[in-house]
Amino acid sequence: MAKQAVYTETPAELEKYFREMTFIRIFEEKCNFSYRQGKSGGYLHVYIGMEALAVGWMHALRKGYDTVITAYRDHAHALLLGTDPVACMAEICGRVAGPSRGKGGSMHIYDKANEFYGGWGIVGGHIPLGAGLAFAAKYREEDRVNVCFLGDGAANQGVVFETLNMAGLWDLPIIFIVENNEVAMGTRLEYHAADTELWKRGLPFDIKSERLDAMDVLQVKKDADRIVDWVRTNQKPYFVEAMCYRYEGHGAADNDRTLYRTKEEEDANRKRDPLQRIKNLLHKRNIMSLEKQEAIEEEIRDEVDKIYEDAMNSPHPDPEEVYDNVYDDMMPERGH
Repeated sequence: MAKQAVYTETPAELEKYFREMTFIRIFEEKCNFSYRQGKSGGYLHVYIGMEALAVGWMHALRKGYDTVITAYRDHAHALLLGTDPVACMAEICGRVAGPSRGKGGSMHIYDKANEFYGGWGIVGGHIPLGAGLAFAAKYREEDRVNVCFLGDGAANQGVVFETLNMAGLWDLPIIFIVENNEVAMGTRLEYHAADTELWKRGLPFDIKSERLDAMDVLQVKKDADRIVDWVRTNQKPYFVEAMCYRYEGHGAADNDRTLYRTKEEEDANRKRDPLQRIKNLLHKRNIMSLEKQEAIEEEIRDEVDKIYEDAMNSPHPDPEEVYDNVYDDMMPERGH
């Protein structure tokens, strides 16, 4: 008989995970709606299907102390770390109430007050910055841990290997997490990686590395607790390949997933839905009835509608601000 995993979460903690994952799911659905209404410009990438990954890891950190950096699928991380949801939605919609006054957009959520350092649009470009945050903590003799999320496509960037070399050489307190949703934009893993076991990327640099399931929030939290504690105690890096699955396209404009997925594959992975798994667990353990789950979902849907309304009431940036916080030696005066 297979050995059952043992989890220690209380009913209150399980309900919190359910509420947070539901909030992220509905918030991201509203982001898709906003994009299709022409209210969100640029690129937009949602976290639908991957909620357990962010929730589990963010709960393993010392919020407001440990640092987090990620790429452009960044809404969930910011929200879980404490970014005001109205401000987050306002940024996505290009409004001045956003943390970057609406000039960063969906891919560039940034909230230093909550130790969230982006939100970066350049594939792989943020990874050495994560190492920089870890280096700063080590230099200051702090026991902060940096968590650096990246996609499976970004794992092929040359800068990843350079950063892994520095992290391994200097014993930086950083956790690299590859959010492997099996497709880099529209290119499946087996077509862009010569070795599809991405967890091995850390091994040549003497970095502890492993592949983990990221579709069960309780397992994610258990693994995250273990790894964060190890990195904090040993002051060394760790490399994780977190296996997950996104239920939407790469970005909001990616409407034809049949180019790289079959309906059968998507249907099979729907059975692994992390949100449905926590709902089933709550019901099975008699912690929450299906009726209460539905009521909470409706409550959160109303909350997100209000968040969207408040965000849309914020104005767009003044055109006169276009050059503010933009630096160029060739453009010393505004308008020239």
